[in-house]
Amino acid sequence: MASRGRSGRTSRSDKTAGGRRPAPESHRPPTRGRGSGSAQAWPDGPVPIATGTAEVQRSPDDPDAVTLLVNGVPSSHLDLADPERLDFEYMQQMAAVLDHLPPAEGPFRAVHLGAAGCALARWGHARFPGARQVAVDLDPVLVALVRDWFDLPRSPALRLRAGEARAELGTLPDASADAVVRDVFAGDRTPPHVTTEEFTRDVARVLRPGGVYLANCADRPPLALARAEAATLGAVFGHVGVVAEPGVLRGRRYGNLVVVGTDDPALLADAGLARDLRSLPVPARLLVGEELAAFVGRAVPLRDAAPELEPDAGGDADVLPSA
Repeated sequence: MASRGRSGRTSRSDKTAGGRRPAPESHRPPTRGRGSGSAQAWPDGPVPIATGTAEVQRSPDDPDAVTLLVNGVPSSHLDLADPERLDFEYMQQMAAVLDHLPPAEGPFRAVHLGAAGCALARWGHARFPGARQVAVDLDPVLVALVRDWFDLPRSPALRLRAGEARAELGTLPDASADAVVRDVFAGDRTPPHVTTEEFTRDVARVLRPGGVYLANCADRPPLALARAEAATLGAVFGHVGVVAEPGVLRGRRYGNLVVVGTDDPALLADAGLARDLRSLPVPARLLVGEELAAFVGRAVPLRDAAPELEPDAGGDADVLPSA
């Protein structure tokens, strides 16, 4: 499930940090706010979904702002009048990185693993005219509800898939995406099977040359998971960075870190990216190079668990379970 993030508290006039690929105002898609009647589709209180409950919580201060709660946890914040407004800090950080990708040949293509309310996909649709995106969520009922509740881009601009993130990633063609975003959660943790080197190599397979992998890692001091995830991406990608609010990096509190992997040496070396991250409503730091090496320390890449051996009924040998 998506988003476990704090709010960056951006105002309506605030936009994500500028970059190389701004979308002209004329290309922004029409969206509906409560005044257009979209709020009539929102139920009062939680409704059942396959994995628990979902609820749309209206903002008391902004008639166009809503938060999608999944099992009581804020999972997406959407401004129905302004898809480029991102309220969660880690999504602002991801958007800043995406803004610094070089221009793509053809439409921008992104894969979002852990869709929830599709806040970042809405941003991408508004930011990159003609974008083609796929968003995956484990819960088929939630997928249907967010299509009904929110004014999401229609297929082929945004295709929603119900399924398990790693399995759905495995169905995608090689070199078919400019960005893969992982925002998958079970409770407040990322499921281990989408943190491993084997999974990350499948992400790299799906990325085009110069593409970027953005992984939302929620961790608490001493940030053992985030360090291991950075080590894991370092085993797959030539260039890796970690983005987070300084207090999180210093181990002061639980929070979100964005782990970035790419084969493009220019992306994370771009001084403009570091500057834009520092200029966010809640400033963030980008760790690369020696700072990243110090952060990773002795952490080692995460690997898929070895399959357990089952005893052979005949007693001659141990055999692996059949696929």
